[in-house]
Amino acid sequence: MGEKRFFIFGAGYSGKAFARANSQGAPILGTTRSPEKFEALRQAGVVPLHFDGSLTPEIGDALRQTTHLIVSVAPDEAGDAVLNAAGEVIRTKMPALEWIGYLSTVGVYGDHGGAWVDEGADCRPVSKRSMMRVAAEQDWLTLGREIEKPVAILRLSGIYGPGRNALVNLEDGTARRLVKPGQVFNRIHCDDIAGALWHLAQRNLGGIFNVTDDEPAPPQDVVAYAAGLMGVEPPPEIPFETAQLSPMARSFYGENKRVANKAIKAAGYSFRFPNYRVALERMWADGNWRDGEPRSPMNRS
Repeated sequence: MGEKRFFIFGAGYSGKAFARANSQGAPILGTTRSPEKFEALRQAGVVPLHFDGSLTPEIGDALRQTTHLIVSVAPDEAGDAVLNAAGEVIRTKMPALEWIGYLSTVGVYGDHGGAWVDEGADCRPVSKRSMMRVAAEQDWLTLGREIEKPVAILRLSGIYGPGRNALVNLEDGTARRLVKPGQVFNRIHCDDIAGALWHLAQRNLGGIFNVTDDEPAPPQDVVAYAAGLMGVEPPPEIPFETAQLSPMARSFYGENKRVANKAIKAAGYSFRFPNYRVALERMWADGNWRDGEPRSPMNRS
């Protein structure tokens, strides 16, 4: 087998975490809509390319050499932007392609009243964005069958890590403890998204995988735990009914489920951060909780 060459459509927070975990030094190219983000991608180890919904010659050239394609672009009213722009190229002009990874969301399960769900559970999407995700997942799986290549669907829970966590929110004064009785959420540290992607890509494994921590928990507990680590007083509890929330934030609270992660573990992956306590403790101890763009050891000056 030759060298792996990765291409990420939508190299944002998770994509940069993936690149920073590139222990083998494999070539990684990635797109962004914003040229001003090019330098941050370079710092993470990604060769940046501009993608605004249409393919450039540079992207076309890169795709022809790509062995492993990662898609982290949310669908919209027009469907999946990557499939719309590059579907035919993927079918006919990617001779080296071995594997596709698609980053989705546990939002596809919708509301299960706090019950446990696994990859075999019914998808009951509530929000329009989750309905579009279900359709996009099916479109990618269909493409994989057409070209006879494995497609891994990674259903992610609430993403956090350096720069995006309760420690940062507490220091910034934006942390809130909203209390809705019985409400729980799963979470996933960006380094475990990266780890799961590398694990599946290196083995060319397809299928549907919940990439989420072991411990769904009430959101107010996470804030209180972070405050304890920092030695500060947690913010007061706010009843959900009286909280001022954006429509999107409120919609998250309309879905309540506990998401199981047996499939990715059965594939051989071990989580670095199996729950929020381990992750917050590690970030607090390492002092990297504030830094949203930690450099890889190779790039550190």
